[in-house]
Amino acid sequence: MAENDTTTVETSLEMLSEAVGKASDDLRAVRVSLDQARLDLASRNSSISREVLKDAERAISHMRQTDECLRNVLKDLADRD
Repeated sequence: MAENDTTTVETSLEMLSEAVGKASDDLRAVRVSLDQARLDLASRNSSISREVLKDAERAISHMRQTDECLRNVLKDLADRD
């Protein structure tokens, strides 16, 4: 592998690691907010708009795709030898 390729790979993995770390923090914060919203909805016996449901379904889909991509990265890293 050429030195430029190694630097690019190392840089890419560093950027991915930083993005995963930031996403982890963001997801923990979002989870707290979602749990609070669920409690509020249950205690008030209220409903939410279809738009919220569509956004939630889209977020779940994106998270599944991200999970699959990250698994592929880890598999590729494990198979590199």
